[in-house]
Amino acid sequence: MKRKSLSTLLCTVLLFTWLSGLSFAQASSTAGGSARSSSTAGKKKTVKSDLIDINSASKGQLQTLSGIGDATAQKIIDGRPYERKNELVSKKVVAKSTYDEIKGRIIAKQSK
Repeated sequence: MKRKSLSTLLCTVLLFTWLSGLSFAQASSTAGGSARSSSTAGKKKTVKSDLIDINSASKGQLQTLSGIGDATAQKIIDGRPYERKNELVSKKVVAKSTYDEIKGRIIAKQSK
């Protein structure tokens, strides 16, 4: 009888340990998936609502862009309207290198 109780206890402990290990592995897998998702989210393109419209942005908003100072922001404003954002380069408002840095953060919306 004592041997059967010991065997049952041992089986119960082993079963509990095994289930705990599975539960831990699943939690680690889920956490790892979340970490991958958040790092992927950081690499995604800018959300449309975060884009700066070069046809309507204020001088201050334009100056938040990398490489855009007071004079360049004013040149952008003076060159309006733009049909496409790459006109900043073709109209020689900004250098190609500056445009390459900011092109993911800007948009040229058309007025209706």
